[in-house]
Amino acid sequence: MEFALLGSLAVLALIDSTSFGTLLIPAWLLIHPGRVRAARMLVFLGTVAAFYFAVGVAVALGADAFLPQITRLLDTRPVLWAQLIVGVALFFWSFRLERRNKTAPTSGRLLGWRERALADSGGAAALAGLALTAAAVEVTTMLPYLAAIGMVTTAALPAAHIALVMAGYCLVMIAPALLLLIARLAAGQHVIPLLTRLSDWMLRSDAMAWIVGIVGFLLARDAVFRLGIIS
Repeated sequence: MEFALLGSLAVLALIDSTSFGTLLIPAWLLIHPGRVRAARMLVFLGTVAAFYFAVGVAVALGADAFLPQITRLLDTRPVLWAQLIVGVALFFWSFRLERRNKTAPTSGRLLGWRERALADSGGAAALAGLALTAAAVEVTTMLPYLAAIGMVTTAALPAAHIALVMAGYCLVMIAPALLLLIARLAAGQHVIPLLTRLSDWMLRSDAMAWIVGIVGFLLARDAVFRLGIIS
């Protein structure tokens, strides 16, 4: 397995680690005053990682069976033109996302997520349900994760290697949240202001706009070269 592939996957996993399901909700769980309940955090992160692992392996193995047909389809000019249009649209849409993030207040949905995360009631089952709901809502918008699945699929790896790579990807994806948990356990209440600032920054962050713009640019660039518009 090429180290370049592993490096690219690691970068994508770290980008995915900054999503609201993998970092923002865990930060809210750690902001809860009082004694840190590490088991709650581990249940949440374990559920998120298991969900993404299952989805990634299922999609990668399913796509692998149809890879020759998919490759031929993606090389046709109508599909390449469609890819170019989608890439350009995503690139310009990213600017609209950035402006909206700067002017819009925190959405009611995010406030609802925060209330559920900080709620003191509910056991492991309720927390696992929150994790599954967050992951299911977010999975189709996690462009780096979808790109990682595509890279794993086109690498033509054996099924066992696909499972191992996706497991490693999911571990890297939740690693920053685990580091925050360790910091909270070690520093106690002293780290809460830092977690609060992180939460506030993520709510105002333009990360999604940047991701959409980068993915759009890469899609458009690939289509331009494959269509022969620029040789």
